[in-house]
Amino acid sequence: MTQIPPAPRAVERLSEITEDDVAALGIGTAVLGTGGGGAVHGAQMMTERALREHGPVPLVTVDELEPDDVIVLMSGIGAPTVGIEMLAASGQIVALRNEAERLLGRPITAIMAAEIGGSNGVQPIGWAARLGVKVLDADGMGRAFPDGAMVAMNVAGVPCEWAVQSDVVGNISVMKTVDLHWLERHARALTVASGSICIATHYPMTAAMAKGAVIEGTVSTAVRVGHALMSSSDPVAAVSRELDARVLMSGKITDLDRRTVGGFVRGSVTITGTGADRGRMQRLELQNENLLVLEDGEVIVSVPDLITIIDAETGHAITTEMLRFGQRVSVLAWACDPIWRSPRGLELAGPAAFGYDLPYVPFEGAAR
Repeated sequence: MTQIPPAPRAVERLSEITEDDVAALGIGTAVLGTGGGGAVHGAQMMTERALREHGPVPLVTVDELEPDDVIVLMSGIGAPTVGIEMLAASGQIVALRNEAERLLGRPITAIMAAEIGGSNGVQPIGWAARLGVKVLDADGMGRAFPDGAMVAMNVAGVPCEWAVQSDVVGNISVMKTVDLHWLERHARALTVASGSICIATHYPMTAAMAKGAVIEGTVSTAVRVGHALMSSSDPVAAVSRELDARVLMSGKITDLDRRTVGGFVRGSVTITGTGADRGRMQRLELQNENLLVLEDGEVIVSVPDLITIIDAETGHAITTEMLRFGQRVSVLAWACDPIWRSPRGLELAGPAAFGYDLPYVPFEGAAR
């Protein structure tokens, strides 16, 4: 007798994140991570344990925040390849919170993911459970980016007063820089000195500051994408529909150039088409995340639009550090949040911000 899989949990508007949501969340954040944000498996296990020990975490919208709420961004920083092997230290997140509250002079009541992509979209749920605070159903990128200056609040002109960073040894660093570009330089140098992986918090905000300056609903979106993949017999198509994405090509990885330099994973991956795409070849440029797709010398998609490599059979995303020669994959692309298409958004996260001398051409998602 054929078993019918259970209907996915309705996740259009989640009010809390439970242990049962973490698997779907991890799948969704891996897809939204565009290759970056760190592999989700370890983050999933730690988050599930935190929720099992401390209970569900409230998930709130910007409109549900109280006027006296204080939100901070929390994320890992460094090279995803290193993050697989170097786990957070016991008490590291508590030390980070304590220093942030010392600077604030008041308690932190909510955490927001700096980026919804990859492990950085999952870990804040576990951290919130351990710290006893709520999570904002939003993030600073709507995806993953490799540079701390590439956040929606910076596009919106919201200032960042300070940042705190901790490593597994117990070092705590406080940074007050003139802008986020300088913060990225200082934070990256400290991260490299600490073994290329750290945890950081920055951008303290009130509810009024967050309104219109964050990308809302992304935690719920990630869970929804995860449930769509898990409940479908055609997961690639299910994820594409959920995100209004287009499958650019399916094929096999035939060349991979990947190296860790200056706290980043850099390189490129070449995919040779199979099946209906036989005879085609695409190259993706990487800097932690997938930045460009090129075919026959033409740019097909470019940052800030989203590009994700997924397993051609299971639909699960493959992060840059997990790419392997011979993998059978599909390349998905879809449109970014409108904030990144503004002049300021493109200045911060368009092709030129990554050193590419080419114009940005908006990608319009699924073919109609």
